[in-house]
Amino acid sequence: MVRRDLPRASGAIRPESEGPGRNGEHHLTDKAQEPVELVTIRLPVWWTFGGLIAGLTLGLLLANSVWLDPLLTVAKPVGTLWLRALQMTIIPLVAALLVLGISQMAQAAKAGKVARTMLGLIFAALIVSGLLSAIFMPMLLEAFPIPEAASAMLVADDVEVQAVPVIGDFIASLIAPNLVAAAAETAMLPLTLFFALFAVAISRLPDGQRMTLIGFFHALANAMLTIIGWVLWIAPVGVFALALGVAARSGGGAIVTLAHYILVVSAMGGLVLIGAYLLAIFGARMSPARFARAMIPAQAVAVSTQSSLASLPAMLDSAKRLGVRDATADFVLPLAVAIFRATSPAMNMAVAIYVAHLAGVELTPVTLLAGIAVALVISIGSVSLPGSISFVVSIGPIALAMGVPVEPLALLVAVEMLPDIMRTLANVTMNVAVTANVDKTRGDDVEPVG
Repeated sequence: MVRRDLPRASGAIRPESEGPGRNGEHHLTDKAQEPVELVTIRLPVWWTFGGLIAGLTLGLLLANSVWLDPLLTVAKPVGTLWLRALQMTIIPLVAALLVLGISQMAQAAKAGKVARTMLGLIFAALIVSGLLSAIFMPMLLEAFPIPEAASAMLVADDVEVQAVPVIGDFIASLIAPNLVAAAAETAMLPLTLFFALFAVAISRLPDGQRMTLIGFFHALANAMLTIIGWVLWIAPVGVFALALGVAARSGGGAIVTLAHYILVVSAMGGLVLIGAYLLAIFGARMSPARFARAMIPAQAVAVSTQSSLASLPAMLDSAKRLGVRDATADFVLPLAVAIFRATSPAMNMAVAIYVAHLAGVELTPVTLLAGIAVALVISIGSVSLPGSISFVVSIGPIALAMGVPVEPLALLVAVEMLPDIMRTLANVTMNVAVTANVDKTRGDDVEPVG
């Protein structure tokens, strides 16, 4: 039977940018209905980077100066207050975004067989993404260790490292008998699982009740995004204050460590990029050269804009060059832009693993399993956020679940714009590869185009 009426994803799902792009703008909309009042956030990305460079430079220049201690007396509390302000919105924002994101995916699954096939590929890709980082990131750090001069870098003296449970305690910790106590203890794994189940339960409610709760969590997300937007607006000051102390403690090792961090974390995104090519070659049965040529325009837009949404027209063109049917591309690609970031588990886990090595936290299989579980769920809820916000909201819960200190994230967020290039490049390539696979698995249930 020929089917020609496949619904377009853009009518039900409104894709958003994965990062701030060039102007740092983000709009949060309701994914399952007409847009409501929007939250617009403009992030001072380059000013934040400038604050990092200025703090590191001044710290190096004043390392042996009599002016350093009086300056640190002021800078340390400023940096601490900014860091705490950054942390305070994590739990409510994660809760709201998880409910919105998972409810959105549940609605998408009702669109039919094509949507379910796509969601299956997405979940498989996200799981593999997390596993790649859990396996290869420790190996990469073993082969190319963090510079010795970084021993004092990014980790304050009073950082508290959480204890990692054994397997029995880990299983028991999956369910929290008291959610308030779990939130107070920042036990992210049971909180994440609860809100994921809560989101699935909401999707099964009658429409009136479902939309009431979705509206509440939408408003909660908007409120938390407004607060975190204010906090990130003063990020240049907070990052400057933190970087000053870091440079004073670690000297030139701070700059070397940041360069090392950017390269090794981006390498995990490179593995996802390679995985996208393999998926196209072995899953969609495409010629490597043909797929690579077709992807060049979309990849060029991805690198220049750092936005999957801005790359959507180019992705549609690449899909057409590959012979993907219009009905498939028009449905799958906008939906993929809205709900899928293939690099999130890999690169977010990579950041947490890097900080763990920096802080001397032992990474056991249980630790890594907890990180993958949270990374998988969190990646669904934080898709539509700008890079700076997504960095904190996504990696914070993963680090907490793994017993890794979150304090270093306050400095690493200042250089996120650089690994974000690899994130967008790999995400765009994987989106097209998934689309080609969905089109291949559909067989002849839709008339070929042209």
